[in-house]
This record gives sequence, C-alpha cells and structure tokens, in this order.
Amino acid sequence: MAHHDFAGKRILVTGAGKGIGRETVQWLERCGAEVIAMGRNPKDLAYCAHSAVADLADVDATRAAVASVLPIDLLVNCAGVVELESFLDTSVETFDHLMAVNTRAPMVVAQIVARDLIARGVPGAFVNVSSLAAAVGTRDHLAYCASKAALDAMTRVMAVELGPYGIRVNSVNPVVTLTPMADKAWSDPVKAGAMLSRIPLGRFVQPGEIAATIAFLLSEDAGMINGVTLTVDGGFSAG
Repeated sequence: MAHHDFAGKRILVTGAGKGIGRETVQWLERCGAEVIAMGRNPKDLAYCAHSAVADLADVDATRAAVASVLPIDLLVNCAGVVELESFLDTSVETFDHLMAVNTRAPMVVAQIVARDLIARGVPGAFVNVSSLAAAVGTRDHLAYCASKAALDAMTRVMAVELGPYGIRVNSVNPVVTLTPMADKAWSDPVKAGAMLSRIPLGRFVQPGEIAATIAFLLSEDAGMINGVTLTVDGGFSAG
C-alpha cells in the first residue's frame, strides 16, 4: 500500500524492467508520481507510460537517455547485474562490466540529475540500491561485492557534497531479494538454506518491501536522513 504523496514529482528509476526496479516504479506511481522507467530492453518497459532505453554500460548512451528526460526531481539508481565467479576465476571482463553497470552508471546518471537540480535551485533525493553484499563477503560474488561496496562509498561522498544543495543521497542494502536476478544466484536449495538459516525472520525479502523503503527515503518523512546505508535484511546483520 502506498503511503507517500509524490504528486507533481518526476522520478527516474533505472533497472526498471524487472525485479526491484519494476516494483518501485509501480509503487511510486501509486503514490502519484510521474515515473520514468529506464532499462535496456524496451519490451520490459512497456508496462510504464514513460520510459527511457539505454544500456548502462554505455556511458554516452546513458548520458543521452538521462538528458532526454530532464527535469527529474527524485532518482532511484536500481540497475544491477551479477555474475557468479570465484575469486580465482573472476575475469577482468566480468569485473569491469559489473563495476560499469553497478557503480559507474549510478555516478553518471546522478551527475546529470544533480547538475540540473542545482541549476534549477530545487532540492531532491537520490536512492542507490546497493546490497548486503557490500559489507558481507559472499562466495562467488567477488565483482558484485566490490561494485556494491564502491556504490556505498560513493553514496557517502554524494551525501556530503550534494547536501548543501538540498539533495539527499542514501543507499538501501537488502539481503537476498526474490527477483529474477536472485534466482541466478540462490536457486540452489542447499545454498539458499544456508543463507536463510542466518536470517532471524526466516525468509528472503520481497521486492515490494524494498520499494516501500525506497519510497520512504525519497519522501519528506526522511528529510533529515542523508548518507545512510539502510540495511533491509530481516536481522541477518544482528547475528
């Protein structure tokens, strides 16, 4: 259920074709926002009235797509990719691709939106969708863990530098969330069982629970929350 009023706000959500991104778009629309869904596959974005298509690994295409939908009031950097490779087997190509999509793209998108907000003299709020993997070593996730840890570090710098302009920046860091990307990493019942056993609430996260958290951080109810890494993990980190 939607609880926040985003009427009159234009919100850009990357990675909006599936999973958390798609759920977030629909949640924010129910809150009255005009949402621009950004993704790589136009077919995945057909559900949304407003969309932008770009491969976030392509800097020039990303910049052009974001510039084409300005002005934006609020931003959700949700796009992310994962490849399962052990530390010894992680290729340079995999590492570079995950850093490009999971870390560099959020920087590029946020730079364009922030510059426009500053030029217009209006406040804003950004949410970077990170992961518990930013702080917890996860087998076969070296490049993914590194990219999300870098995203959290970037969030803190953005919060410090953009705060004086009235732009808040926070991260949301879920434990395993039941999305198509999670199926790639956690479909093995034995592997999933070991992770579930460390979550006091005994289950993984639903995409709607992350969408609700994102909506809160974007809202005026979170007006003094800036530079936070908000873990949504059912108590995993408390153990």
